[in-house]
Amino acid sequence: MLRLHVDVPLAAGATLDLPPGAARHAQVRRVQPGDELQLFNGLGGEWLGRVQAMGRQSVSVQVLSYVEADRELPWAVTLAVGMPANERMDWLLEKATELGAVSVQPLLCERAVLRLDGERAERKREHWQAQAVAAAEQCGRTRVPQ
Repeated sequence: MLRLHVDVPLAAGATLDLPPGAARHAQVRRVQPGDELQLFNGLGGEWLGRVQAMGRQSVSVQVLSYVEADRELPWAVTLAVGMPANERMDWLLEKATELGAVSVQPLLCERAVLRLDGERAERKREHWQAQAVAAAEQCGRTRVPQ
């Protein structure tokens, strides 16, 4: 069953249009009206949903019911790491999410190769957050690390 992260409030009985990223994922996976999905918003638990309609760029889903799912560690783990260069940080975020980290704190180290500031730092943070969301979708977590 397809599992999608949606960054909107969810409630049983509601009908919603999936955000663009989730809608694109559903279209690529070729879901059809009537197919069931698992939705989560990163705040804990999952919702069962059914695809109502598929548009060219939109997917409408009816939220059916809430499913209590707690797959988190009993303690909060924060990983503080000096920022590696290239795609290594993406890999590190993926693995930290899969292992159950609650947050990942990038550190600016004196001898680090990667230097971020201003707009570039914000773009990187958004990219890394998207990596954490993708890893949470894949591994079945109900909460997305920060």
